[in-house]
Amino acid sequence: MTNKAFPINSVAWLSVLVVVLLAGCATSAEKHLETEASEALSIEVEGNSAYLSGILGHDLVQQLSDMVRNNPNVTDLVLVDVPGSVDQQATMQGARLIRHLGLNTHIASTGYVLSGGVDLFLGGVERSIGAGAGVGVHAWSDGTNVTAKNLNVTDPVHAVYVNFYLEMGVPERFYWFSLDAAPADRVYFLSPEEEYDFQLVTE
Repeated sequence: MTNKAFPINSVAWLSVLVVVLLAGCATSAEKHLETEASEALSIEVEGNSAYLSGILGHDLVQQLSDMVRNNPNVTDLVLVDVPGSVDQQATMQGARLIRHLGLNTHIASTGYVLSGGVDLFLGGVERSIGAGAGVGVHAWSDGTNVTAKNLNVTDPVHAVYVNFYLEMGVPERFYWFSLDAAPADRVYFLSPEEEYDFQLVTE
């Protein structure tokens, strides 16, 4: 896996994606997908593992709660293909729920998580990444004139993200790195060394 910033449409194995959804506020592309977000996320349970694929929607917390209630034996969430989210607050709440429930997270080998998918992954008590998996980050934008890069570093919006990462056991520098790694319309894929350096994995 190379660790360069790619234009969204230049990553061959992600060509099935029309857009990459931001970890931050909803973009115009995300708004187009909002009505389909809850349907887009698929959760399939096999044994003690639940496999997640699709866009994280507004009802993420409810979906996770229902899954655990119906499958109390689940101990691990495997993120297969998670291109992002349409609701950052719901994504953070979902990550906190995962942590509260004591669940572990794993990114499937040759799978990928981007943007908000990375934030959900961080909710795991134990976190691991399979060989060949892609972990993509970029700066967020609200789809208008507000972007992470044009906000003052003291803006309270930054603090929301920073506090979330600290809560998940990830250093603050990961947030600032993600803002510089790639603009909103590109994705930067972390190298294995960076995944460990930023403490995204626990094993």
